[in-house]
Amino acid sequence: MSHIADQLLRFRDEFPILSRSTYLVSNSLGAMPRSVPAALAEYATQWETRGVRAWADGWWDMPVRIGDSVAPLMGANAGEVAMVPTVTQAMSAVLSSLDYPAGRNRVVMTELDFPSVRYALDALAPRFGAEVVVVPSDDGITIDQSRLLEAIDERTRLVAVSHVLFKSAFIMNAHAIVQHAHRAGAVVALDAYHSVGVMPVDVHALGVDFMAGGVLKWLCGGPGGSFLYASPSASERFAPAQTGWQAHKTPFAFAPSMEYAQGSWRWLGGTPSVPALFAGREGPRLVNEAGMQAIRDKSVRQTGLLIALADARGWRVHAPRIAEERGGTVAFDVPNGAEVAQALLARDIVIDYRPGAGIRVAPHFYTTDAEIHVAVDAIDEILATEAWRPFVGARRTVT
Repeated sequence: MSHIADQLLRFRDEFPILSRSTYLVSNSLGAMPRSVPAALAEYATQWETRGVRAWADGWWDMPVRIGDSVAPLMGANAGEVAMVPTVTQAMSAVLSSLDYPAGRNRVVMTELDFPSVRYALDALAPRFGAEVVVVPSDDGITIDQSRLLEAIDERTRLVAVSHVLFKSAFIMNAHAIVQHAHRAGAVVALDAYHSVGVMPVDVHALGVDFMAGGVLKWLCGGPGGSFLYASPSASERFAPAQTGWQAHKTPFAFAPSMEYAQGSWRWLGGTPSVPALFAGREGPRLVNEAGMQAIRDKSVRQTGLLIALADARGWRVHAPRIAEERGGTVAFDVPNGAEVAQALLARDIVIDYRPGAGIRVAPHFYTTDAEIHVAVDAIDEILATEAWRPFVGARRTVT
């Protein structure tokens, strides 16, 4: 095991579930830091003792303060990141902030973007006069860059694509996408749920207009804590139609018409989900302490190990082979994969399964190499003994 990996394992004690489970599903829900119960108790105490005064004591500006603490993990500055409940809402707010004149009304997406965002944009686009254009995938793993860039032209208003694809962990060439889109006069919003927290990201170097993501997965912050980065230029030029009173310049004046606040404030909505913000501040702090480059180096090594182990067994790998194109997840197909996944979960080996991709395994900075071997050896044993059979027709656990 490398020196970097050994150093990162010092964080294992910060995540209690690691002492009870082989936890390999940080691409779906990161392990909970042991400090989260105290953070939620702090929230409860403030509500109990301060009541409505807790808003002025700090609750009201938490979406921006927590946004500022997450910002360095994507190379952003203070005042550029707002915390919102979901990425779907963040991307919907971005779409609602633009106009879609005839001749420049296209929203370019890909076949492999996360369906939740696609559902929202498909539903909203016609109401704003926009048209969604979807770039297909030839292999279900990658998106051909030339085909994507060809789809972005003078008719494109918004490019709303994933930075890292959720099923295959293929890393899109965000810099090339942004540069091409800007030359064509289009705005770019990246869904970075599968990049921020497991690989270095720099929104300023990319030049992206918007980037949405969340603390749920690789940042170990739990549900309800998503973020939206808006470049200073984007916040000056645009304001969302999907909005709420927290985005008002003077919210407590209860004015009859909207006047948007500046910077990240203008991308907020209604009353924030305060408990999620208390819980969500803990994981990003630990990820930041671990260091994004160290996390990335370990991720590349361990995902490479997973591919080698799958190859040795003849399993079809549904992930990029080139390390520079691969995010933090490796999916592979095994016979009766859905049932094998349930058998693994029953053994407290926590993975997930996606139709068309297979069993997804996502080591993180707190994962040992031994845990990867435990999971793969367990699959061998489940297949050899047909221990997957009791799960045929069983209701599948959603992870």
